[in-house]
Amino acid sequence: MNIQKSFLARAEQSTGSLYLVATPIGNLEDMTYRAIRILKEVQLIAAEDTRQTRKLLTHFEINTRTVSYHEHNKRASGPELIRMLLEGTSIALVSDAGLPAISDPGADLVKDAVDRHIPVIPVPGANAALSALIMSGLPTERFLFAGFPPRERKAIMKWLEELKDRKETLLFYESPHRLEKTLAAMLECFGDRTIACVRELTKRHEEAVRGTISECLAWFVEHPPLGEFCIVAEGTDGETAGAGDEDGAWWSKLDLAAHVAHYEEQYDRKEAIKRTAADRGLPKRDVYNEVNR
Repeated sequence: MNIQKSFLARAEQSTGSLYLVATPIGNLEDMTYRAIRILKEVQLIAAEDTRQTRKLLTHFEINTRTVSYHEHNKRASGPELIRMLLEGTSIALVSDAGLPAISDPGADLVKDAVDRHIPVIPVPGANAALSALIMSGLPTERFLFAGFPPRERKAIMKWLEELKDRKETLLFYESPHRLEKTLAAMLECFGDRTIACVRELTKRHEEAVRGTISECLAWFVEHPPLGEFCIVAEGTDGETAGAGDEDGAWWSKLDLAAHVAHYEEQYDRKEAIKRTAADRGLPKRDVYNEVNR
């Protein structure tokens, strides 16, 4: 059992606190007053990249001592940071951008701090995945952040296969040089469901490309992707099942006309035919010819 009271008076607390401080993901105006205050008040800042963090600290005239904590030195640095926290030093953990401990080694430090009853206090702010989600136009009631897809084809197909039947909206991060390969793998595994590819969040060239996977893939073939991306993909609700899901699929007892009619309750006829074709793994022309006899 572990009960944390984050804001005990300093005299009542035997350890320092570990603050998880969000930093801007591109636009310096997204830095919060509280984040600036905490970074000035703590005795130490543990940064994923001290050079990158120093630019931020200089901009806001923050002179707190900074040390390095990242994937390659966490086994050595982590225990030392825990020792300092136990001795009463308060430390702020920051990543290069956004919330620390999301897809970075900060999660290991947090676990070690929690195990030793050291208060872990979030200082919220910018986050790329949630920012992309709320501007995507896709459902926000339930979502799953899946991080970066694997690089190898066999691994990414297995990874996508495990995700394709999830009902939640799915969130991925991807680099520009891998984006097209990832979208092609998604199209093959998921079928042609709706997605949003959001890049350069909060920066001058912020852009959201929304449409079906095939439409977005075609766009990026013509417009080579630049900047870091967050992919937001609709979950399956039975209506977005891929071509390989015919057994037991929601539409399995419908003829083509009824299948298209179902989608026409939400979309125009062209989109309804496209989605029906994607569900059944048929060419759009065949579906069009069948329902327009």
